This record gives sequence, structure tokens and C-alpha cells, in this order.
Amino acid sequence: MLIDVQQLRRVYTMGQSEVVALDRIDLKIDVGEFVSIMGPSGSGKSTLMHLLGCLDRPSAGRYVLDGVGIETLNDLQLSKLRNRKVGLVFQNFNLIPQLTVVENVELPMLYAGVKRDERRDRASQVLNAMNMGPRERHRPNELSGGERQRVAIARSLVNNPSIILADEPTGNLDTKTGLEIMGVFQKLNEKGTTVILVTHDDEVSRWSQRIIRMRDGLVEADTSVGANPPAGPAWQEQG
Repeated sequence: MLIDVQQLRRVYTMGQSEVVALDRIDLKIDVGEFVSIMGPSGSGKSTLMHLLGCLDRPSAGRYVLDGVGIETLNDLQLSKLRNRKVGLVFQNFNLIPQLTVVENVELPMLYAGVKRDERRDRASQVLNAMNMGPRERHRPNELSGGERQRVAIARSLVNNPSIILADEPTGNLDTKTGLEIMGVFQKLNEKGTTVILVTHDDEVSRWSQRIIRMRDGLVEADTSVGANPPAGPAWQEQG
């Protein structure tokens, strides 16, 4: 079991009030699954992603990631676990504009203490795998939206994480580019990487094998489905 969540709760204090973002969630995700987490705004899906990605801590309950209970870790240990186990991809790419493409991709390895020459070699390798090798000396503002998302995915992969967590990864992309990016996630999953997408888009969820629907901080439905991605050259030709 890669992810084991038991009675997970997240409560935010706002003035004199408490807002329950997640209310006693139980969830298990195995190695190699392709999962979409869906729900309307305010349903708790992004809060759940932040907890699964070790960007936040629960108010109550247990989260065991690859055998490690995160409640046993201090902040530094939690950061190291996240850097090792989780690759994060965001709707807004979160690239540092002052750095080149290859320098952005090197960052997770810098935090992991990887030596400079190895960082550059590994970053270049994963950028080539994303068809972004020729652009590695460019800066983010010189790239299209799809290229920036490919760089963000490359950055998420350089430490060989167990999980890719993506929050609305096609939200800022046109339809054709979104299909290309989803094709990248599909290929990663076919190679054994666990992929978890947070999305409100039914078309995006068609790529997954399991759909978790949330409402009001609760899991409303958890359904295994047959992946049914849109066919066509926009994603099939991506290498």
C-alpha cells in the first residue's frame, strides 16, 4: 500500500470560527494506480492534495506514505520525505523566472544534496525525455504554456518519486496542449509511476482508472473505471 489515510481531518481556524476542510477521510491508493480526485470548489480536493503531497499536516487522523507515518516526522524530515517520494505539478507551473529551464529542473536535487555535475546530467536526461532538451538554456518566459508544463513535469521526476501529484495540470492550457500533457502522464503511469490528479474536468478524469469524488470535505464516491482517454495524434505522438 503506497498511501493509507485513516480518519484524516483538516480544520482551519478563521477568527472565532472553524472551517472543516476534510472530515474523517479514509483512503487507500496502491502503487501504479492512476487516480483522479474530483469535486466542486470548496469540496476539499485541493486540501487533500496538499496533505497527500506532505505540504500540510492533518489536524487529526493518520497518513502513512510508503510505510512512514507522517505524524512521526518533524518539519525537516517531512520535507525530505516529500522531496524523495512526491513529485508535484501545479496549474501555474511554479517555475522560477530568473532560472533557466535546466536550473529549474535541478532544484529538487539541490535540496536533496546531489552534486552539481550529477544534477546537470540528470536534469538534461529528463528534459530530453520530455522533448525539452533543445530548450534547456531558455528561461520560462521564453516558453509556451505546454512547454512550461513539460518542464514542471520534468522537475517533478528528477528524484524518481513514487507519486506524481498534479493539481489542475491542464487548467491553463488549450485543448490540444492539454491532451499532449495528459499523454505524458499516461506514459509515466504505464511505466509504473503512481499518478494522482486533482481536477474538475470530466475530460481529464477519463484518463484515470479510478475516480474519487468529494463534496463538503467528504468522499462522496470512489469508483474504479476503465481509462478512456480521447484518441488521436495530439497525444499518441508524444514521446
